Amino acid sequence: MNLGALRAAVGGSGRRISISQLLLNNSTIILFIVVLLVFGLSSNNFLTLESMTNIVKQASFTGIIAVGMTFVLLTAGIDLSVGSNMYLSSVVAGLLMRQTGMDVLPALFVALIVGTLYGAFNAFCVVKLKIVPFMVTLATLVIGRGIGTALTDSKQVDFPERMLHFGQSPILGIPMPIVVFAIVIVAAYIVLTRTPLGRQIYAVGNDVEVAKKAGINTDRVIAFVYIFSGFCAALAGFILISQIGRLDRSFGEGREFDAIAAAVLGGTSLFGGVGNVAGTVLGALLMQLVQYGLQFHNVNLYIQPMVRGAIIFIAVFFDSLREANLSKLKRRFIRPLET
Repeated sequence: MNLGALRAAVGGSGRRISISQLLLNNSTIILFIVVLLVFGLSSNNFLTLESMTNIVKQASFTGIIAVGMTFVLLTAGIDLSVGSNMYLSSVVAGLLMRQTGMDVLPALFVALIVGTLYGAFNAFCVVKLKIVPFMVTLATLVIGRGIGTALTDSKQVDFPERMLHFGQSPILGIPMPIVVFAIVIVAAYIVLTRTPLGRQIYAVGNDVEVAKKAGINTDRVIAFVYIFSGFCAALAGFILISQIGRLDRSFGEGREFDAIAAAVLGGTSLFGGVGNVAGTVLGALLMQLVQYGLQFHNVNLYIQPMVRGAIIFIAVFFDSLREANLSKLKRRFIRPLET
């Protein structure tokens, strides 16, 4: 093979690698468009303003949790307790509203305090006791739901009518959950992209030991992400309850898997250091789009959990591919020192 042919072969290979990498990095957008087209073309009534508004509204609950989960995943951690956090913080707020006549906004404040303390306990176990995040949050998942069940005696908690009025009152014509979701998105985006704390979160996720040598207080950063995740879980739980007005023992179950799937689908790596809020939002919208589409087309209820499981599998699969691709790039560009 002559030099010209060799250069052409290398160039062609490079273009193929670039295209495959581009497709991998934008896999969520591609999936979103494909799913939207499939459901949209199968029904004339699917792509309506009302349907799209409902999708965004329903995605806001998972999205708020997923934003908090993104912060945790960026540090190579995980929080499996967000569903139980939603349940416990809402239980405490609901019981206070029923027994003391507490108004909605003070009850929201109480729920946020409970959720933040929940996250702070996770942070204490991870940072100070040096327990693996998976084991800590798995334990608090069980403990939190157990405490909530004990407080309610496994009975349903009905919230006052003013709670529904609060949740169903639009703000400037926009459903309240969407407004709250937007505020969380903007705040998280600013923290990650415009503050030293955001850069430190990425640094800890990329290599915690290097971050320590650079003078970063890694314990403080890790503690913050778990506390923020707890705050987001409590906020999502309260906003969700304000839509339905009642709470039972199954409230919040499985939400941790939806949040993780949404974050990973959006490009956040389970291995830390890679991800952003915009991708997480798109992942949450994709999850809800699939669920709404299945319900819209009256797909068998027993099949729907299988589809959600497939989405989680796809999320982890793409994350593994992205991580493998990053490892190849590192090996390609990091050369040994010449002696």
